[in-house]
Amino acid sequence: MKLTKFTHACVRLEKDGSALVIDPGAFGEESALQGARAVLITHEHFDHVEVERLRRAAEAEPSLEIWTNEAVAATLTDVPATVHVVRHGDTFDTAGFAVRVVGEWHAPNHPDMPIVSNVGFLVDEEVFYPGDALTPPGTEVPTLLVPTNGPWLKLSEMVDYLRRVRPARAYSTHDGLLNDVGLGLVDRWLALESDKQGAEIRRLAPGESVTLP
Repeated sequence: MKLTKFTHACVRLEKDGSALVIDPGAFGEESALQGARAVLITHEHFDHVEVERLRRAAEAEPSLEIWTNEAVAATLTDVPATVHVVRHGDTFDTAGFAVRVVGEWHAPNHPDMPIVSNVGFLVDEEVFYPGDALTPPGTEVPTLLVPTNGPWLKLSEMVDYLRRVRPARAYSTHDGLLNDVGLGLVDRWLALESDKQGAEIRRLAPGESVTLP
């Protein structure tokens, strides 16, 4: 499986000539959706879902399937794709990938903002993308896409999450709000944890790809 990181929160997975994209929001590159057969969306915030991009992707690929929670699905009525509503515990196959849904809620953010629904996705029992949450995956996770920055996240929480999940490898996500100084700090923190756990834990630059075992 090939994993490509796009800016901020968007990730593309490819295998056997098929592509699946997770959270193609407003900060990521629209090119992530090119040729994709399936899209997974964790929650309704604009940095994770951009309706017009999805509409254009569906017009280009009529067989496109979108899998997300009920709140997001309600915003996609004008997108000419097959939209599936999923909840914690659901499993499904799409675009040649097997997916399990894990989690229900976004991490607490501003005290005056409601906590929205957030579903994480475990793809092929290999890659876990929790969305904007630090949801325990409930199983061994070879590859974790770990949030490293956000108004809802503290450094200590991110480190604790890595230590609880203990993946074989972890790559940064949700890092598009940082300048070069902040990204340098993320690189340092992840390198320290990589040394401590003896695992590959690092940040991928936008457009960088890795091949997973």
